[in-house]
Amino acid sequence: MEARLEIIVRSTEIDVNGHVNNAKYLEYLEWGREEWYEQAGLHYDVFLGMGIQTVTVNININYRKECKQGDRLTISTATDRVGRSSYVLKQQIVNDRGELCADALVTSVAMDVDTRKSREVPERLRKLFELEQS
Repeated sequence: MEARLEIIVRSTEIDVNGHVNNAKYLEYLEWGREEWYEQAGLHYDVFLGMGIQTVTVNININYRKECKQGDRLTISTATDRVGRSSYVLKQQIVNDRGELCADALVTSVAMDVDTRKSREVPERLRKLFELEQS
């Protein structure tokens, strides 16, 4: 499953170098992941009903091209791979000229809400990864 989110870079997202600050890219990616969860029907309360929360444990990001105020960006988020208690989403930020601005692999872990320990990725989430592999 892939989700896409379109945004416009605002003046408050620009740093002293006149482009989007590196930390803001991480926020854009987070917005993209939230959109992915929404489109998958995996809202926060759904996860709580399963007794889990998801926690980001690693982000590997490549900054490819600067983004500037007024740029229209598309953040795409798709499944990459799933393990026992963790899963990886691949993300890209592309500008309206079709240029890749950043790409990332984001690893999250399913965490039990009571024990605060990792636990198996729930079947409902796991199935989203299996659909891509078949």
